[in-house]
Amino acid sequence: MPTLEFNGKHHIYTHHLTVPYRPLETDKSLSCNPTSENDNLIIHGDNLHALKALLPRYANRIKCIYIDPPYNTGKEDWEYNDNVKSPLMQTWFKENSPIDNEDLERHDKWLCMMWPRLHLLKELLAEDGTIFISIDDNEMHRLRMLMDEIFSADNFITQFIWNKKNVVQNDAKFASVNHEYIICYRKSDAFQKFNLLPRSEKANQRYKNPDNDPRGPWQSVALQAKSGTQENVYTVTFPNGVTWSPPSGTFPKFPKESLLSLYREGYLYFGKKGKNVPRLKKYLSDVMQGMVSNSILTTDEVGSTQTATETVKSIMGGNIFNSPKAVGLIQRFLLIATGPDDIILDSFAGSGTTAHAVLASNKEDGGNRKFILIECEDYADTITAERVRRVINGVPEVSDDSLREGLGGSFTYCTLGKPIEIEAMLTGKELPSYAALATNLLFTTAGVSIEEDTLDQKNDDGLFHSDNENDYYLIYKPDLAFLRSNEAIL
Repeated sequence: MPTLEFNGKHHIYTHHLTVPYRPLETDKSLSCNPTSENDNLIIHGDNLHALKALLPRYANRIKCIYIDPPYNTGKEDWEYNDNVKSPLMQTWFKENSPIDNEDLERHDKWLCMMWPRLHLLKELLAEDGTIFISIDDNEMHRLRMLMDEIFSADNFITQFIWNKKNVVQNDAKFASVNHEYIICYRKSDAFQKFNLLPRSEKANQRYKNPDNDPRGPWQSVALQAKSGTQENVYTVTFPNGVTWSPPSGTFPKFPKESLLSLYREGYLYFGKKGKNVPRLKKYLSDVMQGMVSNSILTTDEVGSTQTATETVKSIMGGNIFNSPKAVGLIQRFLLIATGPDDIILDSFAGSGTTAHAVLASNKEDGGNRKFILIECEDYADTITAERVRRVINGVPEVSDDSLREGLGGSFTYCTLGKPIEIEAMLTGKELPSYAALATNLLFTTAGVSIEEDTLDQKNDDGLFHSDNENDYYLIYKPDLAFLRSNEAIL
């Protein structure tokens, strides 16, 4: 399979493996209605380190990932700050930083930024999970090649096109760009099919009942197909005197006897006078289970950048975030790719749209989906988390009834603790909690993910987890005197 080569790739090829583990530290003062068990999370910190921090608890458990990374347009002034140890890399990254149009190697640096994050996201994703990534023309082709290499080209599902605005920009040099892309991959073939969408009233209106068929509304479809074999082509004369054969270059959808059977059972329509070319009746009652999502997502279906901006403005009381995503857009992906009890992750959380979409979806269908948001910028509390707080508790000034009342829910606000490093532990400089050390050791040594809450069940011998095959022990207290005592010697 072709691979994408870029400057710095050999330096960051295994960087995701060397990122230190930093435990999550709860900030109750910034949390909202926090619960002690399986709460939603909003994490403030570097998203590469935050993804590594999630692995011991959430590896192979995230059902759906949505991310909206920097589009690398040259106007965003994003800065690469991953601590890659190579001096050559550090010097290279400092050039033209923040990265802008003047940096002729900005595409290489963007790929260096995405590579380790996509690897960690893949580890977190469930075997039957999917990942959706928003992007535009600046990096679309490079991102597709990167995803083919990390997730495998066989796991590419589709490329959605979001018609994000309907207004034509007449000052555009060549064409008014009114769309973005959302590419979708699965982790493995354990994911087989998207969920069907509820049928819209507009779609149902296509079904009529001009002949008062007791089976209800229907629409007609052709009896011929574009593919087939010449041996199966035939001509048939129905008992009503109408003769039919497939038009030149097409083939019958049904064998001759099956077609006559459909006639006898009243499934064919010959027009008002009963003499037209026959067509097959397709009944609304047979398709009520739902609709397949279109790959082209229109503003009337999922919202636009304008409606997204207005939503954030109405919730926050001002225009405080550039180019947020529409809640309806994220809800579309939740509808087709998740169930009512799944976990959804967004590691470029921005204004918090993904959490808003999760809470809105739960409100609509009674689900219990959970969200995990990661935001590295300083506005993680004042914008990202604050929007979610208001959506949960209600915004009195908005016109939307559900938002005014509040969608309900909770989240725990977290930051990243100090890295767990052996040297720092041996000197007593940094001693992680029992739970943090136990979950990290269990994942790194045995590949097992557990909830930290279950660690309260450890016994006096240090047993902190059991499964069908093994018991796991850790004799440890975050106390240097204990670690130097005879009690700590196995």
